[in-house]
Amino acid sequence: MTWFILRRLVSALVVIVGVVTVIFILSRLVGDPVALMIQPGMTDADVAQLRAVWHLDDPIVAQYWRFLSSALEGDFGLSIWQSQPALGLVLEALPATLLLTASALGFALVLGSIFGALSAIYRGSLLDRGIMGLTLFGQSMPNFWLALMLILVVSTHWKLLPPAGFGEPRYLVLPMIALGLFPLARLTRLIRSELLDVLSQDYIRTARSKGLPTRQILLRHCLGNIAISLITVLAVDFALLMGGAVVTETIFAWPGMGRLMIQAIERRDFPVMQAGAFVVAMVVVLTSLAADLAYAAVNPKVRYA
Repeated sequence: MTWFILRRLVSALVVIVGVVTVIFILSRLVGDPVALMIQPGMTDADVAQLRAVWHLDDPIVAQYWRFLSSALEGDFGLSIWQSQPALGLVLEALPATLLLTASALGFALVLGSIFGALSAIYRGSLLDRGIMGLTLFGQSMPNFWLALMLILVVSTHWKLLPPAGFGEPRYLVLPMIALGLFPLARLTRLIRSELLDVLSQDYIRTARSKGLPTRQILLRHCLGNIAISLITVLAVDFALLMGGAVVTETIFAWPGMGRLMIQAIERRDFPVMQAGAFVVAMVVVLTSLAADLAYAAVNPKVRYA
């Protein structure tokens, strides 16, 4: 297990370096940030001095080497527009994004487990067809459109919840639903299909013939058999939600990393873009590693060489 973790950490380091390298190259393609800073009356010498301050006049290789050597020390430089450490700005916004992502995933997992189990137990019934119809609706609904409709209906017309903001739990409800509906639909379908497969096994029929209640059959015999598939999908969904939170945070004015990254791209703030990509890559890699370790905890038959 120790060697497995070490190998995964080395692989993670390679992945993170690759991600930040790609982000470094792509960020240079969005344009020159100095072009957004030019004020009327500035001379060419003023513009050249501005570029020199941010080392934007250096060759691209020199810029990359400076960035990489500083990043290894945890220094991503100062934000071009806010003149604050870029990594500090990202870490300041990270808890809000993690809160939104974890809430959306928890919302999807709880409801997806209930709907998936009911749909599998009552297969072919009106309830099953209704749940499958709702999952199709959830998977075909664009995330940004759902967010706008929630604001229009729930906040503007019904005045039940605030349309945007951050702080109290009521501000979290609409962004959580908007972000969590798609994974909810996917988890419902996954749990239903996995349970249908398990419920058709002979040992389940034996348990039923002995009079074991359905609830105990699900908890004792089914949950463990679908756990690995569930953990895999949850790890993937967590990574997807971290990325999908960009649009949701922008619509609901949620002060997370997504909104910060959008602002950084609009302003061509290279240090913040690179620090944000690094933090997202770290979170995704650590989530993947945690999922791998959970396999062995859930199913002792899983071993790592």
